[in-house]
Amino acid sequence: MRFVTVEKQPLRPGVLMPARDLAVAWGLIVVIAALAWVITLGQARDMGIEPGTMGMALPLFLLLWLAMMAAMMLPSVAPVAVTWARGIARQSSGMTRAVRTAEFLGGYLLAWTAFGLLAYGGLALTGSLVDRDPQAGKWIGAAAFALAGLYQLGPLKYVCLRHCRSPMTQLMRYAGFRPPVRDLRVGLHHGGYCVGCCWALMVVLVPLGVMNVAAMAAIAVLIFLEKLWRRGPVMARVTGVAFLVLAVLAPFQDWLLPALTPSGMTTM
Repeated sequence: MRFVTVEKQPLRPGVLMPARDLAVAWGLIVVIAALAWVITLGQARDMGIEPGTMGMALPLFLLLWLAMMAAMMLPSVAPVAVTWARGIARQSSGMTRAVRTAEFLGGYLLAWTAFGLLAYGGLALTGSLVDRDPQAGKWIGAAAFALAGLYQLGPLKYVCLRHCRSPMTQLMRYAGFRPPVRDLRVGLHHGGYCVGCCWALMVVLVPLGVMNVAAMAAIAVLIFLEKLWRRGPVMARVTGVAFLVLAVLAPFQDWLLPALTPSGMTTM
């Protein structure tokens, strides 16, 4: 009897894991992201699109912020996160595997929580300025769009985007990290690149509204395409130009500033 050895086909460049494993991983990520969207939509239904922090205290804002980030970011970060988690599974078992995976996720969320603190401060400041002078909202909105547009076209954006699109070099570097808290450091490091890639897109929520579900969904799609579509870098540049155009139009078009004008202070 003769045995035939079937060699596995090598993965195509840029593919982090076999298609079957990737499909399972994506299924789990979609479930988690869907739950985060449910939480976000539930909160948005009871809140208006208003300037600033909408009266939320910092702890509540950060909880809602993390739910928003999970909803918006998980689909695009899934390939990297799941690949690292699979590496953990090969090296550990049982409770150790669970703890290491939790450390990785905790590090990633810690990076976005740090940015959430900055976002809260920025929203509190803009809300205070608009309360003092409603006309200031026009220029705050223009500045937000301009900042986002300039960053989208700048070099730092593409350093971070390149990391997010082709992470294999960094994954190999992460393998050299030593305990303790290795997985926390990995999650924090990758989360930092993710924040560096996407923070400017979050800035446009200042004029559009932090709880503007349509704006959140559009930004989530942009992030997904930038990181995973082959023409993602081109889309990032096109988005940057579009933001600069909106910056010019914003002082004269109140519909671009639903969170910074009295007309935007309505319940969703």
